[in-house]
Amino acid sequence: MRKRNSIIAIFLVLIIGGGMLVSFKGKNDKLFLIAKNLDIFASLIRELDSFYVDEINPDELVTVGINAMLEELDPYTTYIPEEESEDFRTMTTGEYGGIGAMIGNRTGKNMILMPYEGFPAESSGLRIGDELLKVDTVDVVELVTSDISEMLKGPANTPVEVVVKRNQDTLSFAITRKKIVINNVPFYGMVNDNIGYIKLTDFTTNAGDDVRKALVELKSRGAERLILDLRDNPGGILKEAVDIVSLFVPKGKEVVSTIGKLENVNAEYKTTRSPVDKRMPLAVLINERSASASEIVSGALQDYDRAVLVGRKTFGKGLVQSTIPLSYNSQVKVTTAKYYIPSGRCIQEIDYSKRDGDGRATTVADSLRREFKTKNGRTVWDGEGIMPDKEVEARKYAPITYSLVARSLVFEYVNEFYYDHDSIVSPRSFEVDDELYGEFVNWLEGKEYDYVTRVEKTIEDLEEYAKEEKYFEEIQSEIDSLKKSVSHNKEQDLVTFKDEIKEALKDEIVSRYYYEGGVVEASLDNDLEIAQAVELLSNEGGYEELLQPVVAKK
Repeated sequence: MRKRNSIIAIFLVLIIGGGMLVSFKGKNDKLFLIAKNLDIFASLIRELDSFYVDEINPDELVTVGINAMLEELDPYTTYIPEEESEDFRTMTTGEYGGIGAMIGNRTGKNMILMPYEGFPAESSGLRIGDELLKVDTVDVVELVTSDISEMLKGPANTPVEVVVKRNQDTLSFAITRKKIVINNVPFYGMVNDNIGYIKLTDFTTNAGDDVRKALVELKSRGAERLILDLRDNPGGILKEAVDIVSLFVPKGKEVVSTIGKLENVNAEYKTTRSPVDKRMPLAVLINERSASASEIVSGALQDYDRAVLVGRKTFGKGLVQSTIPLSYNSQVKVTTAKYYIPSGRCIQEIDYSKRDGDGRATTVADSLRREFKTKNGRTVWDGEGIMPDKEVEARKYAPITYSLVARSLVFEYVNEFYYDHDSIVSPRSFEVDDELYGEFVNWLEGKEYDYVTRVEKTIEDLEEYAKEEKYFEEIQSEIDSLKKSVSHNKEQDLVTFKDEIKEALKDEIVSRYYYEGGVVEASLDNDLEIAQAVELLSNEGGYEELLQPVVAKK
């Protein structure tokens, strides 16, 4: 009842305010339309509350309405009710009170997927694969993971009891929550004698300092060249992006500018500190999931010809959001500007102001993209994300590998392996040998991991089209012959794709003993983008050539 009264009270205020705005109709039709529609909306909620056959929850109904309205603008303009404000703060700052663990659902069970090193979950003894049974006195077996996550969070220095099932044992852990600060750099190290590597996963608070510390440490170890890995990094705080660019380009250089409808959102951000190293050859890894602040960093370094970019085209998010407080401790995160990197280009790829007949936003047309120049005169384009200087195609995995991972069979096997092995060698030295792989193959016997190959799916589609177009009887024998020829043999696929299945096993095993950083370290020697970056950085002439404009041959 209190919620209903508060909602109605809000809309009564809006109606009164709307009445005041009506008087300005002659001066401003837009204000009149806003007041009119607020009045209609408030009346609608009031009448629904009075007359709808079942009880309604005005709070939920209004939230749904707000979200539907904002979806018409862009995916980044979102409403944040009071109860979600803490989650929003966690997402933007990387800080929260809790036990420090990623949880998720595997094989229908809520589990610990990754304890963060140095935080309560890990130090108390929780392990990857522990099935969550209770949080304090609440049975969580049937709950969704998001609800369990909320129960595990809480003010620092408060207790929480977690009961888990491990193998056949039921274990209880008394844990004291702490302030959790997500590490933006889960791993840094040397790829070889003179090439350093930094993995940056987020741009939350202190990302710039985290990268600075890693860079200084790597230089002390002998790093003369550097790989900065921004793959799968969704972005975050703009200031942290500026701080990271500041590590590599001179003080006072523009990194990004924001331009919007209102004067107060227009700003220019420049490097504010002297660089740690402005000459070290630098390769930045990017892919289709590198977005926002990742694109500011990679794009600015490209515009200054300070780095070569390796990988695939980035996501293409060039929109800036500001958080505006609303009544009752709610907020709205609203797109207020576009950002422009030093060459003058905006990398926003989707134009949300233009939609097709189905209401979907469209990409910027090729004919509308504009040409810009880097410091050395290389050609770059706006409206398409950040293009790499050296493209590396995404690795494709066999259907059997996808099936073994997606069905959590690799995960389950490694759980058993972990219980039977106290330790393994270092992440980079550990390998899944043929003996261990054979044990995994034997373990798979009797387990379901069937799958459809791409060729089989194509034949199925052909069969369907043939039936629709009345050709099936004429070509049935050929289709049956094709089916027989390509019918996959799971046992043979385990041999054919042994190497990539071994890699999946290796990553999962290493994660048990060395967590997220160990998985990154273990991948250094078989990662295609890293291998390409090492090749470029080791070839000084090839590196410099990529940073020069293409000269047309006569």
